[in-house]
Amino acid sequence: MTSDSSPTTVPTVPEIPREISRHQQVRFKSKDGKLLLLLPPESENTGTQTPASNWQEIWQQIKVRLNAGERFWQPSTEVHLIAGDRLLDVRQLQALADALGEAQLQLTRVHTSRRQTAVAAATAGYSVEQISSQTPLQPNPEAPAQAFADPLYLETTVRSGVEIRHPGTVILMGDVNPGGAIIAEGDILIWGRLRGVAHAGAGGKAQCAIMALQMEPTQIRIADFVARAPEKPPAQYYPEVAYVTPQGIRITKVADFSRNQLISPSR
Repeated sequence: MTSDSSPTTVPTVPEIPREISRHQQVRFKSKDGKLLLLLPPESENTGTQTPASNWQEIWQQIKVRLNAGERFWQPSTEVHLIAGDRLLDVRQLQALADALGEAQLQLTRVHTSRRQTAVAAATAGYSVEQISSQTPLQPNPEAPAQAFADPLYLETTVRSGVEIRHPGTVILMGDVNPGGAIIAEGDILIWGRLRGVAHAGAGGKAQCAIMALQMEPTQIRIADFVARAPEKPPAQYYPEVAYVTPQGIRITKVADFSRNQLISPSR
């Protein structure tokens, strides 16, 4: 009688090199029932060849974290990707979502300061929060408010459950479905149907406006002013604009609108 004495092969998970600092590592953090996936900032690696300076190394770190034996999250937990200034495309986001799905996690929102990443995330159907990459070194409370970020141009459909946040103007070539939302500190221009929520002037500027080819919103907000669409839809739709007057939010035809109709900044 013979026996097989060959050793059993045990799969191993690659280790992250010890020389990677904490700020260059992929991290998971639990917060308010959600799981934050924090990517290392790209700016810290400028001009250096660090292990976290490319997507392959980041991807390896993500796989290590997801395959680790000690998981502190519950199945079906929502994941917010904190991408920072890192540039990601649709393919990378989809690969990341697939890997999270295999670990019973669901990618729902992407936080980024890169417009290209915001566009990719919105195109892939995720909620997006674009944050400003400009942070003053010496904050001055008496300094004037910062200008809006550059406009965010999107060509997609904002579906139910998806929320787009941007610190400037949002221009959408597509529809906002019921349950979808666009929140912008500037104007909102929709070359399509607005059937969800639109909030312009989210930073408090009431001089912003919301425009759409077909205005059927669930709710519209400009700064702190709120309005809903009439219960009875119009017999015919025209491109319309919503703006604030001393009496509240008014919706009128774009052809009849002028910026001079906006309330003064001192209002």
